[in-house]
Amino acid sequence: MLKEIIAVFVGGGLGSVLRFLVNKIEIVSDNNFPYSTFISNFLGCLILGLVLGYFIKNENPNSILFVFLTVGLCGGFTTFSSFSNENLQLIQNGEIFIFLAYLLGSLIVGIVSVYVGAVSYTHLRAHETEADLVCRLLLE
Repeated sequence: MLKEIIAVFVGGGLGSVLRFLVNKIEIVSDNNFPYSTFISNFLGCLILGLVLGYFIKNENPNSILFVFLTVGLCGGFTTFSSFSNENLQLIQNGEIFIFLAYLLGSLIVGIVSVYVGAVSYTHLRAHETEADLVCRLLLE
C-alpha cells in the first residue's frame, strides 16, 4: 500500500506541474472559454485511454506503474474542480452558450478521447478490434 501511495503522490505532483504549464500557455480568444482546462482534460483523457489500452493488453492493471500513470499523473493533470468552478462562473456571468459548449464539449471530448486512446494503442500494438476492447473493458 505504501508503494501505491508514493506512486500516486509522485505522479500527482508531475501531473499538477504539467497542468500548471498548460495554464501558462496564453490562448488569444474573443470569449471566456476556458481553453487551458479544456486542453488539460482532453490530453489527460487521451493519455488515460492510451495507458488503459497498454495495460489491458500487456500488464496487470494493478501494478505500481498503472497507479502512477492513471490515478497519479492523469489525476493530477486533469481537474474536475476547476471545470466545475469555470462552469459556475460562466452561468453567473450569463454566458449560457459558452457554458453549454464547454460543458457538453468537455464531456463528449473526454469520453471520446479515452476511447480513442485505448483503441489507438490496441490497433497500433496489438491489432485487437474495438469490439474486443469494449467487451473486455465492460467485463472487467
